[in-house]
Amino acid sequence: MVTHNMSEAPVLWDLDERGVATVTLNRPERNNAYNADLIAGLHAAMDALSGRADARAVVIRGKGKHFQAGADLIWINSVRGGNHAENIEASRETARAVDRLNRLPVPTVSLVQGFCVGGGTGILAASDVVIAEETAKFAISEVRWGLTASIIFPQLNDAIGVRQVRRYALTGERFDAAEARRIGLVHEVVEPGKLSEAGERIVSALLENAPIGIAETKNLALAHAFGDVGGGTFESLVANHAAKRQSGEAVEGLASFAEKRAADWASVRTKS
Repeated sequence: MVTHNMSEAPVLWDLDERGVATVTLNRPERNNAYNADLIAGLHAAMDALSGRADARAVVIRGKGKHFQAGADLIWINSVRGGNHAENIEASRETARAVDRLNRLPVPTVSLVQGFCVGGGTGILAASDVVIAEETAKFAISEVRWGLTASIIFPQLNDAIGVRQVRRYALTGERFDAAEARRIGLVHEVVEPGKLSEAGERIVSALLENAPIGIAETKNLALAHAFGDVGGGTFESLVANHAAKRQSGEAVEGLASFAEKRAADWASVRTKS
């Protein structure tokens, strides 16, 4: 087995003798919310695994009670206070991580427990197979904090369709695993404690199939999908994502979250 499992690293990964990699989001104290270090860890894991001819599948997990709680709002506030170039780069690296995951030539399986919010739904939308515990909860919640989910819209549009994105990305409401399955974000719902067993069943099925055939199938499917973005389209999504983070609405939205109160959106419109 090949491992990169330093216990303090924000992303852990290992590769077993079958060529099955397990990538673990490892910020349980922050509910695996992403920041610059976690994003860099995802890139490092994909760098390592993409260069291995023996890699056959990737399983993505979140350590602790929750799969992934979206962006770390402490980090978001830090980025928001930085200069324009730093703000753009934060959005670009986040967008690249989801885009790279979407394009991995090996099949990806995400196993979800607890909360999966904001950017976490982008990880699911970029995964080939998603299994969730029946107690899992989901939300595309960026608008609640004066932000946008723009950089994961291509993958979400592929996974759940524009019609469902227009509901859940506008309301920011939470929905359960049954609804996540109904709209297509999740493929299968299992009882708590059954994630590993269900994931192993999917991995075993994947390993029976031709690896080059799988890679070609993924590539051809993506060629006809919303998620096949690049060039000016990719950069325009990054620019929107970064600009919104430094907007008046983001200032008010993030403050309302920190202060545990309802956001006063009318005051933002008055100031603008």
